[in-house]
Amino acid sequence: MSKTTMLPDAARTAPVNALPRRKPVLLIVDDEEGPRQSLQVIFKDEFEVLLAPDGPTAVALAQQHPVDVAITDIRMAGMSGIEVLERLKYVNPGIEVVMITAYETTETLRQALRLQACDYINKPFDVATIRAAVQRALQRHTLESELRSNTEHLEALRAELQNQRIAEQIAQTRGEIYASIIHDINGPLTVISGFLQLLNQRLSQAQRLEAEDLEFLRERLRVITRQVTNCIEISRRYLSYLRRSGEDALSGHVDQLLGDLAQLVRVHPSSQRHEFVLQNVNEPVAVRTNGTDFIQVLLNLIVNAFQCSPHPHRVEVRGEVLSRPLDLSQFKDTPQTRFVNMESFDNTPPLLAMQVRDNGPGMTPDILSRIFDPWFTTKERHQGTGLGLNIVQRLVRAARGVVHVHSVPGRGTTFTVYFPAVRLPTGEGNRG
Repeated sequence: MSKTTMLPDAARTAPVNALPRRKPVLLIVDDEEGPRQSLQVIFKDEFEVLLAPDGPTAVALAQQHPVDVAITDIRMAGMSGIEVLERLKYVNPGIEVVMITAYETTETLRQALRLQACDYINKPFDVATIRAAVQRALQRHTLESELRSNTEHLEALRAELQNQRIAEQIAQTRGEIYASIIHDINGPLTVISGFLQLLNQRLSQAQRLEAEDLEFLRERLRVITRQVTNCIEISRRYLSYLRRSGEDALSGHVDQLLGDLAQLVRVHPSSQRHEFVLQNVNEPVAVRTNGTDFIQVLLNLIVNAFQCSPHPHRVEVRGEVLSRPLDLSQFKDTPQTRFVNMESFDNTPPLLAMQVRDNGPGMTPDILSRIFDPWFTTKERHQGTGLGLNIVQRLVRAARGVVHVHSVPGRGTTFTVYFPAVRLPTGEGNRG
């Protein structure tokens, strides 16, 4: 016959997964047996008590256990109580320490306060005094732990919000790129539609085709064929942007991407009144990243260059293929120079160096040191999010590239982005 065990009412109604609350841990450090045992008797019911006869043992116990509060005598053989306090704070700054001594001096009190001791008690003391001191230390430890936890939670939420905002900004810019490409298809389609109408009109009016009619048809059909080819190339490139991502992504021919970039810049509001020059690479090369990311990096840098000053100025973009790795020993931050993403840079040639240069006002060292920080902007309120260059940093890091910035006040700014690249076979220059 099985035996049935009856549980108390409180146990039967308690949640199944409820865990007993951890007892706070109290570390008692004293080189005399009597005081150690006395303090253990006082606190054994409320705390998990750890005993240490000397400083090294106390430090070792703090490294092995989640100590909340420590009581330590100041005068001990070997490591003093002040040294124990310092070492415990090094192991865990959250440990609250109550100092006890029979030989108080101004110097030891000053040192204890400097090292953030929670309390300082003179011997002899009564039970009520030591209990009150330890209780204050435990409350302080609990409050600071909660504050630290809430701060970490707040920072995590802030980081999550920041990442979400940046992701939205990236998605918005990509949407603009895709919309531009689709807009480009409308041009050839309009030409095709118009020429087809002309052909239909000519054919519907002709009873028979003369030599002049045939030449008219041939010429219009050649134009239609070219425009259809343009549509195919644009749509192929657009679809490849959507498909390619991750380590296997390849941008497609860089000069073709620069052509798309030029059209985006031409209609961008920031380009008005400024001079813009874009030079093709003129070498069949692709970069190891998604094509939209490549365009977005350059577009953000160009817009940033346009917006560096309201006065008309020149912004120039040029690219160069490098057959040798960069000499990273030359990559050093100075008051006028910054290098970003060095830790993730793939310095394997060939490399594509894309340079965005302006002859605007340049940046002071203080501004240069902060330009890649999220939300940092020198623009007027509501005129910039401060995310553009942070997005550049993220996209270049994902491409395993590196960014070099050189800026001199009064002499303009140059951004150079180095992308890992791939040379394409000759003849792929017009392929998406």
